[in-house]
Amino acid sequence: MRKPQPVTLNGRHVRLEPLHADHEPELRAAAADGELWRLRVTSVPAPDEVAAYIAAALMGQQDGTMLPFVVRELSSGRVVGSTRYHDIVADIGRVEIGYTWYARSWQRTAVNTECKLLLLTHAFETLGCDVVGFRTDNFNFASQRAIERLGAKKDGVIRHHARRRDGTVRDTVMYSISAGEWPEVKAHLQFLLARTG
Repeated sequence: MRKPQPVTLNGRHVRLEPLHADHEPELRAAAADGELWRLRVTSVPAPDEVAAYIAAALMGQQDGTMLPFVVRELSSGRVVGSTRYHDIVADIGRVEIGYTWYARSWQRTAVNTECKLLLLTHAFETLGCDVVGFRTDNFNFASQRAIERLGAKKDGVIRHHARRRDGTVRDTVMYSISAGEWPEVKAHLQFLLARTG
């Protein structure tokens, strides 16, 4: 597997751009659409946390464990969220996709489907990944449904795994897609996108 490097990924509905500090005002506005930081089971930064959120993501990029993006919706030209590769383990050909969130106005649209198609295509067809993982809070049922809708397989649950922003400790639901499953998953995502227009 090749080591992930900053890259722009272009689709019909969205463009994934490498995250940088200048994106702070746009990310702050995206998070404010729905006050997403108030959700207990997500990692969306509050307005006063956006700069630190970006700094932590860029530190992860510098140490080789993350590759963060902003999600720009093309018809409006606005940044509508963020996503990233994380827990990158190049020597075994594994990345995870996560830290994904979208402004409420863009949830349940083609945005998530195309973002995942772009990230998975790059992971399997350019980087040469053997497996791409996903994880989510055991009480984030919307995220679990979205991951399953992609065609990812549930690997299991890690009990008492990570602290939430409110101090409680969550169980983490783990999913993955293998390189062998990718052609069928890709066809499925392309079908879903074609239906949304």
